[in-house]
Amino acid sequence: MKRINVRKLILALADVFIIVISGLIVNFILSFFDFIGAEASRGLLYYIIIDLVMCVFMMFILGGYSRLWRYFNIKDYFACTIAMTFGFALGYIISMFLQVPQRIIFTLCYFFVATIGVLAFRFIFKRTFLNLTEAGRADSYERTLIVGAGNAGRMILTEIQNARYDEGSPVRNILPVCFVDDDVTKLRNKINGVEVVGATPEIPKICTDYHIDSIIVALPSCEEEDKRRILDYCSATECKIKVIPYLSELLFDDKHTQLISQAKEIKIEDLLGRKPIEFNKEEIRSFIKGKVCLVTGGGGSIGSELVRQIAKYSPEQIIIVDIYENNAYDIQQELVLEYGSAINLVTLISSVRDYDKMDVIFREYRPQIVFHAAAHKHVPLMETVPEEAVKNNIFGTFNVATLAEFYGADKFVMISTDKAVNPTNVMGATKRACEMIIQYKAQTSTHTEFVTTRFGNVLGSNGSVIPLFRRQIESGSPVTVTHPDIIRYFMTIPEAVSLVLEAGAMAKGGEIFVLDMGAPVKITTLAENLIRMYGKVPYKDVKIVFTGLRPGEKLFEEFLMDEEGLTSTANNKIFIGNQIDIDAEDMLSKLHNLRKAADDNDSEKTVELLSELVPTFNHKVN
Repeated sequence: MKRINVRKLILALADVFIIVISGLIVNFILSFFDFIGAEASRGLLYYIIIDLVMCVFMMFILGGYSRLWRYFNIKDYFACTIAMTFGFALGYIISMFLQVPQRIIFTLCYFFVATIGVLAFRFIFKRTFLNLTEAGRADSYERTLIVGAGNAGRMILTEIQNARYDEGSPVRNILPVCFVDDDVTKLRNKINGVEVVGATPEIPKICTDYHIDSIIVALPSCEEEDKRRILDYCSATECKIKVIPYLSELLFDDKHTQLISQAKEIKIEDLLGRKPIEFNKEEIRSFIKGKVCLVTGGGGSIGSELVRQIAKYSPEQIIIVDIYENNAYDIQQELVLEYGSAINLVTLISSVRDYDKMDVIFREYRPQIVFHAAAHKHVPLMETVPEEAVKNNIFGTFNVATLAEFYGADKFVMISTDKAVNPTNVMGATKRACEMIIQYKAQTSTHTEFVTTRFGNVLGSNGSVIPLFRRQIESGSPVTVTHPDIIRYFMTIPEAVSLVLEAGAMAKGGEIFVLDMGAPVKITTLAENLIRMYGKVPYKDVKIVFTGLRPGEKLFEEFLMDEEGLTSTANNKIFIGNQIDIDAEDMLSKLHNLRKAADDNDSEKTVELLSELVPTFNHKVN
C-alpha cells in the first residue's frame, strides 16, 4: 500500500511540474509575440494555480493515478486527456468567477501544451522503464513470437505485458519480441511497442534471427488448412509451440477470463491432414437417451471414451465390462466423481471369452445397445500367440453377439480396424473374421441390428505409436520407426468414438461404416513433429532409428476390400461398405475347427485354419 501511495505522489508531482512549466512557457511565448498583455501576465500565477488544482483533482477523480504507469494503454491516455479537459474547463470557469485576468488564446495554448506534456511524460517513462527492465532481465525471459497481429494477438500481448510484474503470474517470464502476420498492411506496424516483422512463411528465419524460444499461435478463427500450414512452419523451428483454441472452444469456456490462460501446448492431432470430423449429436442423443448400454472393453482407450460420451447423453444405465480391473476402476471413479448419483453405472470384471459369465450379465441387465470394444489389438504380440488372438477376438465377439441377439438387444456395434482389410497379420485376420461374424448375425437376426465400424489408427490409444514416441523422447532414447516410408491413417479418440455412436444411430443392420480420414501421415513425419514439439531437433537432439517392419506389418493400410464399394450417408465423412453374403454353414464349420485348434494351443494349426476362414488373409512374417 505504501508503494502505491508513493507512486501516485510521484505521478502527481510530475503533473504539477509539467502543468506549471507549461503555463510559464506559454505565457512567455505569447507575451514575446504580444498576443497577451501585461494585465493577463499579472494574473498568471493565480490562473496556473487554479488550473493546476482542478487538473490534479480531475486526474484523481477519473483514475489518472489509479493504474501503474507501465501498464498505460490507449484507454488510459484517453482518460488523462478527458481529465485535463475538464480540469482546464473548470479552471476557466472558476477564474471568471474570481475575476482573475485571462485570455482565451492563452487558455487554449496552455491546455494543449500541458496535455501533450502530461501524456508524453507517461509514454516516455513507460517505454524507458520497460526497456531498462527488459534489458536487465532479458536473459531470464522466454523470448516469444506471436503469430497473428489481430484482436487475439493484441489481447495476448496486453495480458503478457500486464502480468510481467505480477509475481504470481505464470506468464510473467514471457517476453513478446515480435509479431508475424500474413496481412501485408500490418507489416512494420507496432502494437504496444512490439513490431510486426514478417509473414508466416518467414517464421523459421525470424525465430533464428530474433533468438525466439517459444511461439504462441493466436489465430482462433483460422481455417484448419491455414492453421496446419502455419503449424508446419512453426514445427520447423526448435521453439516450444502453444496454440489459442478455436473460437467455438473459447465461446463456451467460462472457466478462464484471460486469453493467454487458454493457450495450449500444440497437440500431435493438430498436424493431421484434415479438419476434425463433425457428428450429429442430436441423432446420437436420441439413440442413447433412456437406453441400457453395455460396453465391453470399457476400461480401454476406446471403451473408456465410449463410456464418457455415452454418459453425456442421459442413458438409463451404463454397464462396463472389462477383464482388466485397474482400467475399469479408473473409468468408474472418473464417472462417479463427475456425475455422482446422477449416473446409473455398473462395473463388472469379466472376460468376453467366458460365455457363461457373459450370459449371466446379459440375463440380469438386458442391455438394449451393446458396444463391443474388447479385443487384443497389438500386432507383433498377437503374432507370437495367434491362438490367444483367436480366442479373445473371434470367439469373444461370437459370444457377445450371440447373447445380444438371444436377449433381444436392439443394436450391436462392433469396433473393427483397417487392418482387417486384406490382412497380413493375425490380429487383422481375427478382426476380419469378427466382421464376417457380425455380417452373418445381421443376415440371420430378426430383431437385433448388427453393425461394424472400421477406422484406422487412433492417436494416443493404448499400444499406439504416440505414447511410445513420447516415452522414448522423455527418456532420452532414440525414437524407433519401423520403416522410413510407412504411412498410416489417423483419427483422434473422440472422433473414433463419435463415429461408433453415430454409426450405431444410423445403422439398419449389416453395414460396415468407414470414416473418410483424409490423407495418410508418414510415421517418420509424425515422429519428427513430435520431437520438435518437445523443443528438440530431430536427428540431432533425438535420433530416429529405423528398425525394419515387424511381423505382419504393412507399409500402408487399406479401408476397403476389392469386393466392397462405398455408399454415402447423411454425414459426408462417413461411408458404408457394401454387405457381403456369408455362407453360414461353411463359416460355422470353419469356426468349429478353428476353436478346437485354438483350445489345443496349436499356433501353427490356428494360423492355417484362420487362413481358411479369412480368404483375404495373406500372412507376412517379414
